[in-house]
Amino acid sequence: MATTGNTPGEKAFADLPGDAVRSFEAGFSGDAVLPADPEYERDRQIWNGMIDRYPAIIARCDGVADVVAAVSFAREQRLPLAIRGGGHNVAGTAICDGGLVVDLTPMHSVRVDSEARTVRVEGGATLGDVDRETQLFGLATALGVVSETGVAGLTLNGGYGHLSRQYGLSLDNLRSVDVVTADGTVHTASAERNEDLFWGLRGGGSLGVVTSFEFDLHEVGPEVYAFFAWFYADDAHAVMERYLEWTADAPREASILAFTAHVPDTEEFPEELWGEPAVAMLGSGHGDLEGAADGFRSIRESATPVADFSGPMDYVDLQSMLDEDYPDGLRYYWKSVYLTEITDDVVELMVRYNESAPSPLSTVDLWHLGDAVADVARDATAFWHRDKPYMLTVEANWEDPDDDDANVAWAREVIAEIQPLPVASGRYGNFPGLNEDPEKLRFGDNYERVIELQTTYDPEHLFSANGADAPRTGGE
Repeated sequence: MATTGNTPGEKAFADLPGDAVRSFEAGFSGDAVLPADPEYERDRQIWNGMIDRYPAIIARCDGVADVVAAVSFAREQRLPLAIRGGGHNVAGTAICDGGLVVDLTPMHSVRVDSEARTVRVEGGATLGDVDRETQLFGLATALGVVSETGVAGLTLNGGYGHLSRQYGLSLDNLRSVDVVTADGTVHTASAERNEDLFWGLRGGGSLGVVTSFEFDLHEVGPEVYAFFAWFYADDAHAVMERYLEWTADAPREASILAFTAHVPDTEEFPEELWGEPAVAMLGSGHGDLEGAADGFRSIRESATPVADFSGPMDYVDLQSMLDEDYPDGLRYYWKSVYLTEITDDVVELMVRYNESAPSPLSTVDLWHLGDAVADVARDATAFWHRDKPYMLTVEANWEDPDDDDANVAWAREVIAEIQPLPVASGRYGNFPGLNEDPEKLRFGDNYERVIELQTTYDPEHLFSANGADAPRTGGE
């Protein structure tokens, strides 16, 4: 028995009318997990071990009708509502104290139309679910870089990955979505139907529960070239200088994520270097694999590597090679800032904060963006920061709850120091800290339109647990 009688979930559940709960359960085909149920303790846990919340009901949905029932019940009973997709959710908004969780994890089907080159993906699917099915046909859509990431959260907030520079953000590859809004209505949104809703769902925060996504597919794989090399920290400036030269005219079908880190204590690395500061490059290229390998040569030869794991590999292996670095239950706090230029100050900051990180599992990452992402007008979707060629992200990853304050403070200090630089601005929705920053930093000049849509589709702020700003009321 999971109950103690004192948690926010138990208190909120006790306040619900018994007949309303029984009516909800009778019409719900999935599993409605309650605080007294033995599986409640397991089901309330999410990937980020720093998040510890107690909902009144976890509604594990079997289909769209279940989502409608759950949203309607939460609205009628004035319960906070959280949406749980298939993956990480670093900010912890997938769970809420004393509210209802619309849990989409049972809804993870993936259906490929190889002739139309599209894929229909349910809201609880992960990147691995999608890649597994699409690669049967030598196809892929532009998703992230860790296979256990949820498709829904990644896409609705943007979606950077190995294919972004050639095919755009994950949300740029959307053809349509099915979504349940706060009033319990099911909409299909696309460029031709419910255009305003489709605009807002592509980067504009929580306007509803997206139950399925239709993506365009592209020829990728099955084999790609992976560039994965680690270098000594003393060579960071030389390696980064060569990396920045590479980004100036890199081909669209190639990408590199640069990051400062500590050498993992695994057998793939020299034992005498375990725990030492380092700089690493994770990149990929597809199409001409021999040409892709040559394209990374200048960076590989910029310094003597600690280890080099580069070579051809299956695309699904590239997509999952970082999975073990992000296990369930570890503690995570991630923040971001966009950059128009990488100055010596930025490189020095990456090296310095890597050395001072409280946890050796943490990293400071530099994403190379642009090209297909920047080809789309900034007001074409709610996602605003398309013109920025780089993004710096801080990943505080640690194990001990006693170290929470130190690791969160470290990540915030990185952003606080870089934010005043003239090259820095904005925020990325998938690296949001704990949603403590103003949403305008994400939406830029699209902010007013985003708030108008939130006011239209969620006037009672039902989705407040998901980090959305409050809608306008009355004469505001």
